[in-house]
Amino acid sequence: MKRSTLPAIGLTAAALLLAATGCGSDPASDPATGTPTGTAAAAEDFGCLTPEQAAAGSTRLAVPGGDVGAYYRGPDTGKATVGLVLAPQAGGSLCDWQPHYAEFTAAGYAVVGWMVSGGGPGDVRAAMTLLKSKGVTSVALVGASKGASAALETAADPAGAPLPVKAVVSLSSPDGYPGESNAAKAVLTGTVPTFFAAEEGDGRFPETARQLHDTAVAPVKQLKLYPGGNHGAALLADGALPDVRAFLAAHAPARG
Repeated sequence: MKRSTLPAIGLTAAALLLAATGCGSDPASDPATGTPTGTAAAAEDFGCLTPEQAAAGSTRLAVPGGDVGAYYRGPDTGKATVGLVLAPQAGGSLCDWQPHYAEFTAAGYAVVGWMVSGGGPGDVRAAMTLLKSKGVTSVALVGASKGASAALETAADPAGAPLPVKAVVSLSSPDGYPGESNAAKAVLTGTVPTFFAAEEGDGRFPETARQLHDTAVAPVKQLKLYPGGNHGAALLADGALPDVRAFLAAHAPARG
Protein backbone atom coordinates (compact mmCIF):
# COMPACT_ATOMS: atom_id res chain seq x y z
CA MET A 1 0.00 0.00 0.00
CA LYS A 2 1.31 3.48 -0.87
CA ARG A 3 2.02 5.96 1.96
CA SER A 4 -0.52 8.80 2.03
CA THR A 5 0.78 12.18 0.71
CA LEU A 6 -1.78 14.29 2.58
CA PRO A 7 0.52 15.33 5.47
CA ALA A 8 3.17 16.55 3.02
CA ILE A 9 0.59 18.48 1.05
CA GLY A 10 -0.67 20.05 4.29
CA LEU A 11 2.84 21.15 5.29
CA THR A 12 3.50 22.60 1.85
CA ALA A 13 0.27 24.59 1.96
CA ALA A 14 1.08 25.91 5.43
CA ALA A 15 4.54 26.99 4.30
CA LEU A 16 3.08 28.82 1.31
CA LEU A 17 0.56 30.56 3.58
CA LEU A 18 3.31 31.72 5.94
CA ALA A 19 5.36 33.04 3.05
CA ALA A 20 2.41 34.91 1.61
CA THR A 21 1.37 36.58 4.88
CA GLY A 22 4.78 37.17 6.39
CA CYS A 23 3.74 35.30 9.54
CA GLY A 24 6.42 33.47 11.45
CA SER A 25 9.06 36.19 11.09
CA ASP A 26 9.81 39.51 12.81
CA PRO A 27 9.96 42.36 10.26
CA ALA A 28 12.69 44.94 10.56
CA SER A 29 11.63 48.30 11.93
CA ASP A 30 12.42 51.86 10.89
CA PRO A 31 14.69 53.14 13.70
CA ALA A 32 13.33 56.67 13.35
CA THR A 33 9.65 55.83 13.73
CA GLY A 34 9.48 52.25 15.03
CA THR A 35 7.18 51.36 12.12
CA PRO A 36 7.86 47.95 10.54
CA THR A 37 9.59 48.44 7.22
CA GLY A 38 7.74 47.23 4.17
CA THR A 39 4.35 47.68 5.82
CA ALA A 40 1.95 50.59 6.01
CA ALA A 41 1.33 52.22 9.39
CA ALA A 42 -2.27 52.22 10.56
CA ALA A 43 -3.98 55.40 9.36
CA GLU A 44 -4.91 56.99 12.67
CA ASP A 45 -6.77 60.28 12.60
CA PHE A 46 -6.15 61.08 16.30
CA GLY A 47 -9.59 62.64 16.41
CA CYS A 48 -8.67 65.60 14.21
CA LEU A 49 -6.89 64.66 10.96
CA THR A 50 -8.84 64.52 7.74
CA PRO A 51 -8.99 61.09 6.06
CA GLU A 52 -6.48 62.30 3.48
CA GLN A 53 -4.11 63.59 6.16
CA ALA A 54 -4.39 60.38 8.17
CA ALA A 55 -3.70 58.19 5.15
CA ALA A 56 -0.74 60.26 4.02
CA GLY A 57 0.90 61.24 7.30
CA SER A 58 -0.19 59.13 10.27
CA THR A 59 2.90 57.58 11.89
CA ARG A 60 4.64 56.90 15.21
CA LEU A 61 7.39 58.92 16.84
CA ALA A 62 10.02 57.24 19.02
CA VAL A 63 10.36 59.53 22.05
CA PRO A 64 12.20 58.98 25.34
CA GLY A 65 10.41 56.22 27.21
CA GLY A 66 8.36 54.86 24.31
CA ASP A 67 6.58 56.05 21.20
CA VAL A 68 3.57 58.23 20.48
CA GLY A 69 1.24 58.90 17.61
CA ALA A 70 2.53 61.53 15.20
CA TYR A 71 1.84 63.27 11.91
CA TYR A 72 4.50 63.81 9.26
CA ARG A 73 3.96 65.41 5.88
CA GLY A 74 6.48 66.62 3.33
CA PRO A 75 6.09 69.74 1.21
CA ASP A 76 3.48 69.75 -1.53
CA THR A 77 6.15 70.05 -4.23
CA GLY A 78 9.88 69.38 -4.31
CA LYS A 79 12.17 67.70 -1.84
CA ALA A 80 11.91 68.37 1.88
CA THR A 81 14.93 70.42 2.93
CA VAL A 82 13.57 72.54 5.80
CA GLY A 83 11.26 71.08 8.43
CA LEU A 84 9.00 72.58 11.07
CA VAL A 85 8.92 70.88 14.45
CA LEU A 86 5.54 71.75 15.96
CA ALA A 87 5.94 71.11 19.69
CA PRO A 88 2.65 70.85 21.63
CA GLN A 89 1.66 72.55 24.86
CA ALA A 90 0.79 70.68 28.05
CA GLY A 91 -2.62 69.12 27.52
CA GLY A 92 -2.38 69.73 23.79
CA SER A 93 -1.39 67.56 20.87
CA LEU A 94 -0.72 67.45 17.15
CA CYS A 95 -4.40 68.38 16.73
CA ASP A 96 -3.67 71.95 17.87
CA TRP A 97 -1.63 72.49 14.69
CA GLN A 98 -3.96 70.60 12.33
CA PRO A 99 -5.62 73.71 10.82
CA HIS A 100 -2.19 74.94 9.67
CA TYR A 101 -0.44 71.83 8.34
CA ALA A 102 -1.64 72.35 4.77
CA GLU A 103 -0.56 76.00 4.70
CA PHE A 104 2.95 75.14 5.91
CA THR A 105 3.41 72.27 3.48
CA ALA A 106 2.07 74.42 0.64
CA ALA A 107 4.78 76.95 1.53
CA GLY A 108 7.40 74.23 1.04
CA TYR A 109 8.04 72.96 4.57
CA ALA A 110 7.96 69.43 5.89
CA VAL A 111 6.03 69.30 9.18
CA VAL A 112 5.88 67.00 12.16
CA GLY A 113 3.56 67.15 15.16
CA TRP A 114 2.86 64.57 17.84
CA MET A 115 0.64 63.58 20.71
CA VAL A 116 1.83 64.84 24.09
CA SER A 117 4.43 62.71 25.88
CA GLY A 118 5.96 65.06 28.40
CA GLY A 119 6.82 67.70 25.86
CA GLY A 120 10.48 68.10 26.84
CA PRO A 121 13.57 68.71 24.69
CA GLY A 122 13.90 64.93 24.18
CA ASP A 123 10.62 64.93 22.25
CA VAL A 124 11.77 67.88 20.14
CA ARG A 125 15.02 66.11 19.28
CA ALA A 126 13.07 62.93 18.41
CA ALA A 127 10.95 64.92 15.95
CA MET A 128 14.13 66.37 14.44
CA THR A 129 15.50 62.84 14.01
CA LEU A 130 12.34 61.83 12.15
CA LEU A 131 12.69 64.83 9.83
CA LYS A 132 16.35 64.00 9.24
CA SER A 133 15.36 60.48 8.18
CA LYS A 134 13.12 62.07 5.53
CA GLY A 135 15.97 64.07 4.01
CA VAL A 136 15.43 67.36 5.86
CA THR A 137 18.69 69.24 6.40
CA SER A 138 17.64 72.04 8.81
CA VAL A 139 14.65 72.95 10.96
CA ALA A 140 12.69 75.71 12.62
CA LEU A 141 11.17 74.96 16.00
CA VAL A 142 7.63 76.23 16.60
CA GLY A 143 6.53 75.60 20.16
CA ALA A 144 3.39 76.28 22.18
CA SER A 145 3.76 77.01 25.91
CA LYS A 146 5.55 73.96 27.36
CA GLY A 147 6.62 73.04 23.86
CA ALA A 148 8.01 76.54 23.38
CA SER A 149 10.18 76.22 26.48
CA ALA A 150 11.45 72.88 25.18
CA ALA A 151 12.13 74.44 21.76
CA LEU A 152 14.12 77.31 23.28
CA GLU A 153 16.26 74.92 25.32
CA THR A 154 16.85 72.64 22.33
CA ALA A 155 17.96 75.56 20.17
CA ALA A 156 20.37 76.73 22.87
CA ASP A 157 22.18 73.36 22.72
CA PRO A 158 23.21 72.98 19.06
CA ALA A 159 25.70 70.22 19.88
CA GLY A 160 22.86 68.01 21.10
CA ALA A 161 20.52 68.70 18.18
CA PRO A 162 20.22 66.18 15.32
CA LEU A 163 19.86 69.03 12.77
CA PRO A 164 20.81 72.72 12.59
CA VAL A 165 18.11 74.99 14.03
CA LYS A 166 17.52 78.06 11.87
CA ALA A 167 14.79 79.78 13.90
CA VAL A 168 12.53 79.42 16.92
CA VAL A 169 8.94 80.59 17.33
CA SER A 170 7.89 80.76 20.98
CA LEU A 171 4.13 81.01 21.51
CA SER A 172 3.25 81.69 25.17
CA SER A 173 6.37 80.13 26.66
CA PRO A 174 6.65 80.01 30.45
CA ASP A 175 9.99 80.56 32.22
CA GLY A 176 10.41 76.80 32.10
CA TYR A 177 9.25 73.48 33.50
CA PRO A 178 11.15 72.12 36.53
CA GLY A 179 13.21 69.10 35.61
CA GLU A 180 12.35 69.35 31.91
CA SER A 181 13.27 72.68 30.34
CA ASN A 182 14.42 76.14 31.36
CA ALA A 183 13.49 78.83 28.85
CA ALA A 184 14.76 81.68 31.04
CA LYS A 185 18.23 80.11 31.11
CA ALA A 186 18.18 79.04 27.47
CA VAL A 187 17.67 82.56 26.12
CA LEU A 188 20.85 83.69 27.89
CA THR A 189 22.96 81.54 25.56
CA GLY A 190 20.80 80.77 22.52
CA THR A 191 21.84 82.63 19.38
CA VAL A 192 19.13 81.39 16.99
CA PRO A 193 16.72 84.04 15.60
CA THR A 194 13.70 83.91 17.89
CA PHE A 195 10.13 85.19 17.69
CA PHE A 196 8.41 85.62 21.07
CA ALA A 197 4.63 86.01 21.23
CA ALA A 198 1.74 85.94 23.69
CA GLU A 199 -1.74 87.41 24.06
CA GLU A 200 -2.20 90.42 26.31
CA GLY A 201 -4.97 88.89 28.42
CA ASP A 202 -3.25 85.54 29.02
CA GLY A 203 -2.28 85.93 32.68
CA ARG A 204 1.47 86.14 33.30
CA PHE A 205 2.45 84.99 29.83
CA PRO A 206 2.69 88.37 28.07
CA GLU A 207 5.07 89.63 30.76
CA THR A 208 7.07 86.39 30.54
CA ALA A 209 7.31 86.82 26.76
CA ARG A 210 8.59 90.34 27.25
CA GLN A 211 11.18 89.21 29.83
CA LEU A 212 12.39 86.35 27.66
CA HIS A 213 12.73 88.71 24.71
CA ASP A 214 14.52 91.40 26.70
CA THR A 215 17.06 89.03 28.24
CA ALA A 216 17.64 86.96 25.09
CA VAL A 217 21.12 87.33 23.61
CA ALA A 218 20.08 86.20 20.14
CA PRO A 219 21.18 88.92 17.71
CA VAL A 220 17.85 88.62 15.89
CA LYS A 221 14.76 88.61 18.08
CA GLN A 222 11.22 89.87 17.81
CA LEU A 223 8.39 90.35 20.30
CA LYS A 224 4.71 90.56 19.43
CA LEU A 225 1.82 90.79 21.89
CA TYR A 226 -1.63 90.24 20.46
CA PRO A 227 -5.06 91.24 21.80
CA GLY A 228 -7.09 88.49 23.44
CA GLY A 229 -6.60 85.89 26.14
CA ASN A 230 -5.81 82.71 24.23
CA HIS A 231 -2.74 80.59 24.74
CA GLY A 232 -0.13 78.68 22.78
CA ALA A 233 -1.02 77.31 19.36
CA ALA A 234 -4.31 79.27 19.41
CA LEU A 235 -2.30 82.43 18.68
CA LEU A 236 -1.92 81.33 15.06
CA ALA A 237 -5.65 81.64 14.50
CA ASP A 238 -5.77 84.93 16.41
CA GLY A 239 -3.51 86.86 14.06
CA ALA A 240 -0.02 85.51 14.69
CA LEU A 241 0.15 83.26 11.61
CA PRO A 242 1.15 85.97 9.09
CA ASP A 243 3.87 87.22 11.43
CA VAL A 244 5.13 83.68 12.05
CA ARG A 245 5.15 82.96 8.31
CA ALA A 246 7.10 86.15 7.64
CA PHE A 247 9.62 85.40 10.39
CA LEU A 248 10.18 81.88 9.09
CA ALA A 249 10.51 83.10 5.51
CA ALA A 250 13.19 85.56 6.63
CA HIS A 251 15.23 83.23 8.84
CA ALA A 252 14.31 79.66 7.83
CA PRO A 253 13.08 79.84 4.25
CA ALA A 254 11.48 76.63 3.03
CA ARG A 255 14.04 76.14 0.28
CA GLY A 256 16.96 77.36 2.35
